[in-house]
Amino acid sequence: MRPYSLAHLTVLNLPPPAVIETAHAAGYTHAGLRLLPASPGGVFYDLANNAPLLRETQSRLKDTGIEIFDVEIVRLGPDFRVESTFPFLDNAATLGARAVLVAGDDPDQSRLAASYAAFCEAAAPRNLTGDIEFMPWTEVPDIAAARRLVKAAGTPANAGILVDALHYGRSSGGPEAVAAIPRNLLHYGQICDAPAEIPTTVEGLIQTARQERLLPGTGGIDILGMLGALPPELPLSVELPNFKLAPARGPLNWAKECLAAARKIAEKATP
Repeated sequence: MRPYSLAHLTVLNLPPPAVIETAHAAGYTHAGLRLLPASPGGVFYDLANNAPLLRETQSRLKDTGIEIFDVEIVRLGPDFRVESTFPFLDNAATLGARAVLVAGDDPDQSRLAASYAAFCEAAAPRNLTGDIEFMPWTEVPDIAAARRLVKAAGTPANAGILVDALHYGRSSGGPEAVAAIPRNLLHYGQICDAPAEIPTTVEGLIQTARQERLLPGTGGIDILGMLGALPPELPLSVELPNFKLAPARGPLNWAKECLAAARKIAEKATP
């Protein structure tokens, strides 16, 4: 069966132990945790400097049987220093995580490739993959750019490309580009939907990504095309932040609704 992971962004107001409990109660097999901020001042849970919260998180994992799939988010900017990620990576390994979500923010492509290679090298002995998430407003805006980055970095054995339905729908390439990604670079995908109209500003793109995602099948993204181009067994992270719908449903009901919609469209896309 395809594994489904509850992305932390879907229920970002919940601390890690509550994310794990919610994932278990809603029927997921895995959960993701945001252990570093996506932007300055952004919400995250610093387990590296909160031993009691780390212990409680480990206890919930043991009690529920939920596994951590991915942790986020490492941003490779001009001032990136791999040593700064070591506490984060150590915590990820302690929690048994499989993947790290990585964003490329450095306009110097040569330096970006070197940073990515260094990060993958640091993540490898901790049994973690480094999965580049292409996003239209970053220096890795689409699948083609992600593939160039991985190649420029020397194609580390634990390199990966993360296909997020939102960014897939907002960037160039389509199903053909997804299908052309080498299988060894695909560790998981992210599923959601969004309005058909694409925002024309970076601010608009980011607002949709962080506040206005829709249940799969209720928006304008060609999710069936994306899923049809991905391996049918590929794990899916259900990432659906919605500042209007989620509070009205409550964390558990929203997590259940998101999972049901994701499963329904994934099953429809599977031959």
